[in-house]
Amino acid sequence: MKGIIKHTLKKVTLELVYQVVDERTTEIVSEIKEIKKRQEDDFRYLVQKMDTDIGQLRNEVKNEIGQLRSEVKSEISQLRTEIGAINQRIDTIIQMLMTIKQGQK
Repeated sequence: MKGIIKHTLKKVTLELVYQVVDERTTEIVSEIKEIKKRQEDDFRYLVQKMDTDIGQLRNEVKNEIGQLRSEVKSEISQLRTEIGAINQRIDTIIQMLMTIKQGQK
């Protein structure tokens, strides 16, 4: 009789242990799934944020390049105008020197 009770107690104890292990395993698996879902959501958010930030940065760079091009074109135009004026002065000076030289003959 003692052996039957001992065997029955072991069996009940093992069943309780298995039941607790199953419950805890289910909880752990559920928590792992939740963590994975949060990681995936976070990853998607970060990828989307990076795409948005990169797009904004590209637009800023394009705008900056456009402004720089405009400024460079303006500066080049201004320099061409100044060079034209200097060339006219040089021509005037050359003509004056030629006139002086002819007057000295």
